[in-house]
Formats: sequence, structure tokens, C-alpha cells
Amino acid sequence: MSEQGIGTKCVQAGYTPKNGEPRQIPIIQSTTFKYDTSEDMGKLFDLEASGYFYTRLQNPTNDYVAAKIAALEGGSAGMLLSSGQAANFFALFNICECGSHIVASSSIYGGTFNLISVTMKKMGIDVTFVSPDATREELDAAFRENTRAVFGETIANPALTVLDIEKFAAAAHDHGVPLIVDNTFPTPAHCRPIEWGADIVTHSTTKYMDGHGTAVGGAIVDSGKFDWMAHKDKFPGLTEPDESYHGITYAERFGIEGAFITKATAQLMRDLGSIQSPQHAFYLNLGLESLHVRMKRHAENGQAVAEFLQGCDKVSAVHFSGLESDPYHELAKKYLPKGGCGVVSFELKGGRSAAEAFMKKLKLAAIETHVADARTCCLNPATSTHRQMNDEQLEAAGIPAGLVRMSCGLEDSADLIEDIRQAMA
Repeated sequence: MSEQGIGTKCVQAGYTPKNGEPRQIPIIQSTTFKYDTSEDMGKLFDLEASGYFYTRLQNPTNDYVAAKIAALEGGSAGMLLSSGQAANFFALFNICECGSHIVASSSIYGGTFNLISVTMKKMGIDVTFVSPDATREELDAAFRENTRAVFGETIANPALTVLDIEKFAAAAHDHGVPLIVDNTFPTPAHCRPIEWGADIVTHSTTKYMDGHGTAVGGAIVDSGKFDWMAHKDKFPGLTEPDESYHGITYAERFGIEGAFITKATAQLMRDLGSIQSPQHAFYLNLGLESLHVRMKRHAENGQAVAEFLQGCDKVSAVHFSGLESDPYHELAKKYLPKGGCGVVSFELKGGRSAAEAFMKKLKLAAIETHVADARTCCLNPATSTHRQMNDEQLEAAGIPAGLVRMSCGLEDSADLIEDIRQAMA
């Protein structure tokens, strides 16, 4: 049978019940698992057999859902985590250590920017941020001898810049390191970064994958294509014996298709325990089953709202890659031919006070610190997440005081536009 389409994978991938087994993914709500002999359990601790012994590391429910996400992204293996922040940290820390260096796009989610620039810096891991629009020469200049990863977001939150994945991947590979791409906003329904050269993909599953504001979670997918042993000196954690796990060399024992996720599970999840609960994994799978249908509607609503906002005299700028006037429109045509997502950022004339007055009048769209929900929500960073900054600091950070980030849900686009119209008035 030829490879199944994304829609079929959303519904069917990851779990195939045997005769008489539950049709829906079962929730294995158990912390521990019973074995007949110590030898049986010992094989699990030695990574010589597959199975489960403690949910802090792995759980069957989680693995079913992780397998579905890996299939959607076209990867070799996946794992679930407690949040998107945990996913990005694990993906980077799995190949970085004290003394390492990261090259990252400067246009990324603020929480991830802080994770890399502040928290990981305290751990001795340095970073050089580059513009998502950097030339190949500027990219090459950012690398150092100790660079171990390149990081970016397919569609950045909230700037909505589109990453040139092929360019960043080529630079990373020429310097012998993997490209890690956070694909939260378009999801694999609208972009599969691995097909464009990305090596590792991360997600905040809290967003479109869940789609209903139900469960916080994250995911990592490994492409299974980066040859760790070919760059042995750069990645000793994968290519040299792990004395904390019986001297296993992950790249040798599990090959390029299994080494990364196995190490992240056996080592990082063992020590840090950022596991997603089986109940949350179950909710996530319900969202995944309709992901391909919902993403189409989100993107259509985003396009309709962006086009309407472009004609509003109270709006000074609209950021949405589906607009022909957007600087990322050509990249979006290449990487996002089915559309991007439902998030639109726009700047209101009159700054902070205008944005505050506008949002106060909205009736359908709710003011929330959330995006990618079935229900439309919005946020003005200047009066919420970035309210500690003055207008000059906001401008320097690329977040004008009048910026509103609107996440268009699944409602009728005509009703969303009418809500914006009456609030503008």
C-alpha cells in the first residue's frame, strides 16, 4: 500500500487494536507495571527488551500518541513531554552540555528565547541569535567550533515570520550539526519540516494538536536521518558509552533512527521526569484525529480576517504570510502551500490605548494568554505579557504597543469579521 495521506494518519496512525482490544487508545493510568521475574525487569533496565516499568519514563498510552505524531511528521521515533517548553529543552539539552553553543533564529516564542538565552546560559550553554532573514554568509558567521545545534520556528510566535528551512538546514549540515524546528503553528497538516531538511521537530501539543485548550503537552520527533557517528567528536553523549546506563553507546546500539529519542527517554526523562500524563495524551489524541480538518478551517479564517484587516483605516500593519503584501509570502507559498495557521498579528493606530479599547469591545473573541484554540482568542502583549516594557522597549523588541495577536478559531469567518468591525467602530 502506498503511503497514507495526512488525514488518514491523523485518524489511524500510532495504534492498531488487535482482535477484541479497545477501538480507542486505552488510558493506562498506572505508575508501575508488574513482571514475573527480576530477570524480566532487568532486561528493561538494560535496554535489552522493550516494555514498561515506570510511567515517569514511558507509558503505553503516551507511546501510541507519540507514534502517531512521528508518523504525521515523517520521523523515525517520537516522545511526549509535559509541555512545549520541556520538548524544546529536551531536544536541545540531549545534544548540548556545558561549553556548547547554539545558533538560533531571533524570531521565536518569547518563552523559548528566555529558555535558551537565560536559563540554558546559566548551565554554560551559549547562544548566537540570527535574523530569520539572515543570508547564508551571515548564518555561517554565527557558527563556532563548539556549535551543536541550530534552532528555529516554522512560523514564529507572535512575529509570524516564516523560516527558510532549507537554508537553515544546509548551513547546519555543512557545519556538522542538526537543525531543530519547532513546528507548533503549522503542524504537520500544513508543513513537514523533515521533508525540507530538518533533523528534529518539536511541538507544543497544547496548541493546534490539542486544539481545545484541554491539556498542556509537548512532543519531539526525530527524523532518524542525522548521522551522529559521522560527527562523533561533537556528540559524545550519543557516540560514547553512557556510564549511567551500563555503558551503552546509543548511536551504536539503536542506530541513527533510534539513538536520539532513546537517549532522551533513558537519560533525560529518567533524571528530569517531564512526562505527559496518560490522561492528557488521551485528550491529545482526540484532537489529533480532527487536526487535518481543523487546520484547513483555521487557515481559511485567518486569511479572511487578515484580508479584512488590511482594508481597515484604523490598522497600520497586518502580519500574515497568506497576504501577497507580506514579506514572507513567497516562503509561505513554498513551505505552506495549504495555508499556514489561524494566527494574525496586526498593529492598531493609537498604540496601547487603542488596542486596549478595541479588545474591550470584542464579543466573540476572548482575551486569553493562549493561541491555536477552537475558539477565537486575542492578546495585546503591551498590556499583558510584555506590560513591564515601555513603548520604546516594545518597539526595539519588534512588538509595537498597538500590536494585537488574534488566533482565529473555528467560528464562521463572517461572524469573526463582524465582531472586529463592531469593535473597531
